[in-house]
Amino acid sequence: MFLWLNPFYNISYSWQKDNGKPAMKALLKQFADLCFTVFVFPLFCIYFLCRFAGMGDSSFWTISQFLSLFPGLTGNYLRKNFYRLSMTRCDKDCAVLFGTIFSQANTEIGKGVYIGPQCNIGKCSIGDHCTLGSGVHIMSGKRQHNFDDLNTPIQEQGGIFEKVLIGEDTWIGNCALIMANVGKKCVIGAGAVVTKDVEDFSIAAGNPAQIIRKRTV
Repeated sequence: MFLWLNPFYNISYSWQKDNGKPAMKALLKQFADLCFTVFVFPLFCIYFLCRFAGMGDSSFWTISQFLSLFPGLTGNYLRKNFYRLSMTRCDKDCAVLFGTIFSQANTEIGKGVYIGPQCNIGKCSIGDHCTLGSGVHIMSGKRQHNFDDLNTPIQEQGGIFEKVLIGEDTWIGNCALIMANVGKKCVIGAGAVVTKDVEDFSIAAGNPAQIIRKRTV
C-alpha cells in the first residue's frame, strides 16, 4: 500500500527541451498531489483500520460520499489522491468530478480518465483515456441481487459482485447504465442500458443497448 506514497519521496522535475526552464504547470500539479495526499492520509488510515475490522467496503463508501461533496479543482485533488491510496489502481492523471461516488475499493482507474459529475461507480476497471459523462452508473455486474425465492425478501437473498471492464479510450454518454463489459474505443450513447458485452470499436445505444455500427467501418 505504501507504494502509493511516492509523492512524499519522489517529486520529479520535468524540463522543457527548448529553453531548459522548469515546466511549472507539471511541477505545481506534483506539489498539489503531495499536499492533498497529506490532507487525505488520515481518511486513508481510518479506511485501512476499518478494513481490518471487516468494514472495508462500508467505510470506503462512506468516505467516498464525504469526498464527493467538495466542488471544483480542490474536490478533484482530494478525491483522486484518496483513491490513489485506497483503490486497487488510480492513476494520478485522472479527473473525478463533484458528486461522484465509488462503492468498491477493488476498482481501477487508468491514466487520463475523466469521470463526470454525479456518477455512481461500482466494482470496475476503467481503461486509459476513457470519458464518462455525467450521471453514468457502472454496476458491479448483473447479479448483485438474487430474486428467485418468493418467500425471502430480495434484500436478504444476497448476490454476486463482478468487476465490469471498460476498455481504453471509450466514451460513455450521460446517464448510461453499464452492467456488462465494454470494449476499447467504443461509444455508448446517452441513456443507454448495457446488459450484454459490447465488442471493441462499437457504437451502441438504446435500452437495452444495441450495436448501431462499428467505428472501423
